Amino acid sequence: MEVCPLCNGFETVTIECSGCSSILEDQGKITDYFDDYSAYMDIDIMKLFDGDPQSLESKACLHYFYCANCQQEETRAMKG
Repeated sequence: MEVCPLCNGFETVTIECSGCSSILEDQGKITDYFDDYSAYMDIDIMKLFDGDPQSLESKACLHYFYCANCQQEETRAMKG
């Protein structure tokens, strides 16, 4: 298991919204939104169900980003 710099607060990213050019807000790992208990599951196991078939092998952590201005949603792969 790799350490995600966003999840652990080592780094921040600034991503511009493709819809309105505002700054997207990092809302955390996409797998945390699957159900009430997914945030407590093993990260590597959850990567098998995150929608990216290569996230476990590529050691990527998929994050959910949201634009409060235009409600645009994006998912980005973050690597440690």
